[in-house]
Amino acid sequence: MFGRIMTLKKHLNQIPQIMKSIEQVRFSIGVQQAAAIRAGGEREFQVFSQAGEDGIIQWLIQNIAIRNKRFIEFGASNYVESNTRFLLMHDDWSGFIMDGSEDNMTYVRSDEICWRHDLHTATAFITAENINDLIRDNGFAGEVGLLSIDIDGNDYWVWKAINCVQPDIIICEYNSRLGCERAITIPYDPKFHVSRAHYSCLYYGASIKALTHLARKKGYALVYGNKFGSNLFFVRRELLNDVVCEKTIEECYVRAKFREARDSNGNLALLTIEEEEKILDGMMFIDVLDMH
Repeated sequence: MFGRIMTLKKHLNQIPQIMKSIEQVRFSIGVQQAAAIRAGGEREFQVFSQAGEDGIIQWLIQNIAIRNKRFIEFGASNYVESNTRFLLMHDDWSGFIMDGSEDNMTYVRSDEICWRHDLHTATAFITAENINDLIRDNGFAGEVGLLSIDIDGNDYWVWKAINCVQPDIIICEYNSRLGCERAITIPYDPKFHVSRAHYSCLYYGASIKALTHLARKKGYALVYGNKFGSNLFFVRRELLNDVVCEKTIEECYVRAKFREARDSNGNLALLTIEEEEKILDGMMFIDVLDMH
């Protein structure tokens, strides 16, 4: 029995090194894919992002004049899967990430990525009221290269409130189940939590039309929507060019096929698109065009 315990302990001690080796392999493949973009290769690829965001970011920073190579990402979880990890490692940007879980931020601080790179962290439950102070207090006010917003809820309202930074690129999650015809978002609630708002976890965020309308008011143009149907990419209008140019909502909208709905017990429900959309019928949404 003692021998088995020691063998198990040995295997467990090897897990961090195995994970590190896997990360190195993924990073090496990402380096090759980033180089391929310059030669006209596939625009979307995934290294540490949820879908093709790593590649889209590489395409953007290769084709627009970035003013300040710093990024902000909130809703970063434990930063193992994120929109900016490859950007930090591959392009040596400086960054600031936030998440509402202290466990997640403790995990990041214990990861060697925190001392190998210029990465700042903060634990915070983000609201429209505190977002500017959080950014300023951590030294990231002013011009930044990229802002990534993914908080599964008040994304529209928090972005609307941000006025202390001027990003060149903004990535924002959208809820594709809300379609592309209506400019709608959930009502603002500073205590919003997706699983408490509705057990399905489908009631969150804003539509592509609502976010694009907000972007225009802030001086940004919609330039890309990932094939996964989860994230939109906006660029400051003065940075647009023949390569990175404004796209229509119809060109960028994708009705996501991933099935993340939960049942009342918290288990994956694996609903059809029609069943997911039916859950959202009759729920409260705000038409942002009516606010102006």
